[in-house]
Amino acid sequence: MREYDMVVLGSGPGGQKAAIASAKLGKSVAIVERGRMLGGVCVNTGTIPSKTLREAVLYLTGMNQRELYGRATASRTGSPGRFAGRTQHVIGKEVDVVRNQLMRNRVDLLVGHGRFIDPHTIMVEDQTRREKTTVTGDYIVIATGTRPARPSGVEFDEERVLDSDGILDLKSLPASMVVVGAGVIGIEYASMFAALGTKVTVVEKREDMLDFCDPEVIEALKFHLRDLAVTFRFGEEVTAVDVGSAGTVTTLASGKQIPAETVMYSAGRQGQTDHLDLSNAGLEVERRGRIWVDEQFKTKVDHIYAVGDVIGFPALAATSMEQGRLAAYHAFGNRPTGSPTCSRSASIRSPRSPTSAPPRWN
Repeated sequence: MREYDMVVLGSGPGGQKAAIASAKLGKSVAIVERGRMLGGVCVNTGTIPSKTLREAVLYLTGMNQRELYGRATASRTGSPGRFAGRTQHVIGKEVDVVRNQLMRNRVDLLVGHGRFIDPHTIMVEDQTRREKTTVTGDYIVIATGTRPARPSGVEFDEERVLDSDGILDLKSLPASMVVVGAGVIGIEYASMFAALGTKVTVVEKREDMLDFCDPEVIEALKFHLRDLAVTFRFGEEVTAVDVGSAGTVTTLASGKQIPAETVMYSAGRQGQTDHLDLSNAGLEVERRGRIWVDEQFKTKVDHIYAVGDVIGFPALAATSMEQGRLAAYHAFGNRPTGSPTCSRSASIRSPRSPTSAPPRWN
């Protein structure tokens, strides 16, 4: 059994910073991550791949020069699959950066799925090598992130009906697409595919999108998206998605049916906590798998912290990094440098705030 001052579950931005900050304080640190997910969702299926695709779309369509030369002409020669080589190259470089940072700071990388045996003990199982390693930590940081939420009753086939992870693996550019959910991820992909010439319909059960933004910003964004032929259906809820030889048909509660080649679900994200056996550590989660934390990102168990997307809004790389750093400093009784305002506003909000999770669950 290996003993550490700090064990971090998850190597995304929050986990990285928690591990490296602890190591810089002279502590022994281990970080646990699944085989091909070093860098977490941010590097492998989220921020880095989506922004790489975005830059490729901007270049391919000439959107950057739109203000100089007038309306950009959409090109139908591109697809997420066509950009896969470039995306994998960028991901590989980012993974190398993460690995080198951990090595330089003498953080042990343990490959496999981690789960709690008791509040201080983690079992790490590498199913590829069929190896099990048991480690203990005086302090533990949970930074396992999230995955796309998949509503029951919808059959995802990774070809016609996909989530925001699977959309990057499309082999060809769809002529039409329904995007379910007008959050950050849904609008991001809606704008990219619309720029490539796909006829996009966005379905959102709320009366507007991105309700944490200023109304003026939202209206300007809707104007530009409509200019790309994006159709919005606010106040509508999807009741069924049927797949046939000709494509998909999305049925709304109002009775409206929307035919499209592809449907992408972006209806929130689910905390990746179901495999952690949190009950063995005395912890529980809310309905979307998120973990409650206080102002110092400490859970209900004094020596266990949680940071990043797994605690909820705003689920951004920059705030996750700051949360990880502050959690490490607090765990070892060190006073952090810099202003903590950014990270605290990320996890402690009024229950009446429009962007809040359920009270005290962040």
